[in-house]
Amino acid sequence: METPSLPLAPPADSPGCVLFVDDEAPILSAVRRLLRPLGHRVLLAESGAAALELLAAEEVDLVVSDMRMPHMDGAQFLEQVRQRWPRVQRMLLTGYADIGSTIAAINRGEIHRYIAKPWDDQDLLLAVREGLSRRRLEQENQRLTALTQAQNAELAKANADLEARVKARTAEIEQVNGMLEQAYAQLEDNFLLSMDVFAGLLELRQVGAAGYSRQVATLARSIAETLKLPARDVQDVYVAGLLHEIGKISLPDGMLNKPFSALTSEEQVRYRRHALAAESALMPLASLQRVARLVRMQQERFDGNGFPDGLAGDDLPMTAQILALASEFRALAEGRLSVRRPTEKEAVQVIVGLAGSHFSHAVVQAFKDVLAREAARNNDRLIEASALRVGMVLARDLLSPKGSLLLAAGFRFDPRVVRQIHEFIRREGGKLTLYVRADEPGTEAEASSEPETIA
Repeated sequence: METPSLPLAPPADSPGCVLFVDDEAPILSAVRRLLRPLGHRVLLAESGAAALELLAAEEVDLVVSDMRMPHMDGAQFLEQVRQRWPRVQRMLLTGYADIGSTIAAINRGEIHRYIAKPWDDQDLLLAVREGLSRRRLEQENQRLTALTQAQNAELAKANADLEARVKARTAEIEQVNGMLEQAYAQLEDNFLLSMDVFAGLLELRQVGAAGYSRQVATLARSIAETLKLPARDVQDVYVAGLLHEIGKISLPDGMLNKPFSALTSEEQVRYRRHALAAESALMPLASLQRVARLVRMQQERFDGNGFPDGLAGDDLPMTAQILALASEFRALAEGRLSVRRPTEKEAVQVIVGLAGSHFSHAVVQAFKDVLAREAARNNDRLIEASALRVGMVLARDLLSPKGSLLLAAGFRFDPRVVRQIHEFIRREGGKLTLYVRADEPGTEAEASSEPETIA
């Protein structure tokens, strides 16, 4: 039995062909200069119509299109690219903070990435490299799939006395399938990474919010895993945590940077509706339907006194309770709900007190279990800054009351830094707590108090 000939794939070091579409000639010139050292074949077009003509005549791997162009905008152009050349990688380049246009491009053109103008040169180069890598990966997958199909056809015709050869071919097919599964897993990882990046972009508007959505998502995922929810529910609650604040993009900066208790009654009503705005933004995306529903329910309560639908008891999914708890806890700990920012221990006590009203007892218990495991794993101790002593080792990143990084985990405190921390607290006002390693010499004697055990 002869091995079938394989479809030819482009060389692994092929530079690839990139088409940039923008109605501004200086932008196109800048792109050409930026990509010239990489050796990529670069095509330029000043309109969607001109770009379509180039696509019909040239073998293009990646298209990067501006959003705002006359006659045919980026969403319309990328939609035609998807319909006529579906395997070409598609990216959107725009300088307008227009979520509606971005969502239109995602829905109609099924873009693979969004790049903001003005861009960072290294970010743009990285995006181009990743887009071309995905294109080569898809081409290789097509080649491997064709190989698998050809081998299966030959094996179906093989004689019974060729059992040994059949087993060898089967092993080869399993190896190919494993490669395909790995490729699909990588695509899923890229999806989660894209959600993470998008959440990070939204946080840029809010002072001290860097990493906030990721913290909510990580805590929600840990609670879901503790409750042994299905893998799909675990991923849904994680993605919902990343995107649960997307509706705040329409709120003014003045509202975003004030605690909820400091808002006027009218502002509070508007603020509460961000969950509905987020659901509306996500619903057009077929892959995020379940996530959109979770985001809608983030302000619901277990006792039925929540917003917007008053769901209660079994009508309120456990995944929605998990998202609500994780968001509530991180908002408390970050000082988003009240003018006075509580300590993390105080925030935990508040959440525990909401069992049976805001959240079911099972979800609150899972939350406590997560914190207990984390404390046991990290062997950290929570102390007030006033109890800080020379020689202690910082167990977690130290943030100011405004959310800026002061010191990274692993730092050993010397007399100068201890003095600076105390002066910082006196100057800024308020409390500052930090985690130190409990297993370091002197920590047991110097720490002011033991954190309460979560029972």
